[in-house]
Amino acid sequence: MSTPAAETDDETVEGDTTLAALSHASALFASFLGPILFLVLADDGDELVERNAKNSLNFQIVVFVALLIAGVLSFVFIGLLLFPIVAIADVVLVLIATVRANDGKVYSYPFTPEIV
Repeated sequence: MSTPAAETDDETVEGDTTLAALSHASALFASFLGPILFLVLADDGDELVERNAKNSLNFQIVVFVALLIAGVLSFVFIGLLLFPIVAIADVVLVLIATVRANDGKVYSYPFTPEIV
């Protein structure tokens, strides 16, 4: 049985798992500001927090762009369907990332380019 690409990309790294998990969870309450805050708060040698915060920030940029596109498409009513889909996908993927980061893994969101 094959595993999804997101599961095979997880890499276990030593670091502060609490801050790594919070870097993802904070995105639910403060979209860009949460991951940026934890990226700044990460110790210089804490690769786990730094990589998880960057992945979370990249994903929130993608979510923001998706919401902008949904906003433009709402004039033709397609966007009205996209808003809840993007919101649900955001919450589900952030919760999965939070749990994985709490386990000491670097979670890479699916279909998310490295922007930061």
